[in-house]
Amino acid sequence: MRCKICNCETKLWKNPRYEQSYDACPHCEGIFLNARFYPSKQTEQNIYANHHNSLENEGYVRMFENFIDFFWDTLHVKEEWLDFGSGPTPVLSELLRRRDVRVDCYDKWYQPKKIYVDKIYDVITSTEVFEHLDDPIAVLSELNAHLRQGGIVALMTLFHPKNEADFFQWWYRRDPTHITFYTPKTIETMAKKCGFEMMRSDERRIAVLKKR
Repeated sequence: MRCKICNCETKLWKNPRYEQSYDACPHCEGIFLNARFYPSKQTEQNIYANHHNSLENEGYVRMFENFIDFFWDTLHVKEEWLDFGSGPTPVLSELLRRRDVRVDCYDKWYQPKKIYVDKIYDVITSTEVFEHLDDPIAVLSELNAHLRQGGIVALMTLFHPKNEADFFQWWYRRDPTHITFYTPKTIETMAKKCGFEMMRSDERRIAVLKKR
């Protein structure tokens, strides 16, 4: 198939030990689960319902605090914020409100009203969302349309190990709802196509993009 991100020819990754197969792009390093292995919407929703993350989970809160701190001091304006894919318990938005930020929340399952449609934001965060997307270019382009010039999109998704053998052993791949996988190079390729520049990445799970 052609890569969904850069349109280059992909390579088939298939391990005889596993049922799933993937299309891996040697150019932008994106990896895509073959669509015939996508979970049903009911399965997807059931898996999300089993996520029990809250403000009482210290490790979960620390992960989000570290995420915010990674780019907080680079923000010149941070008054209006959108948490895109906030989940059943919007922990990130609560942590931001404690920093006196006004936050809108959207989530496909739990807060499906597109509150952001007629708004423009200084910052948009999307944590543990992009691995679930079938068309990440379309979503990133949509976020761009709701961001001020010079505004920031901060993404969090665990970057894949690049090597095929390591990828099939990788725990993050095993979540049935994870269908698209990235590296910083993948995110940078997306950024250029969608009107952003890559500001910085921790090379592990965070990428910060600035609207050109």
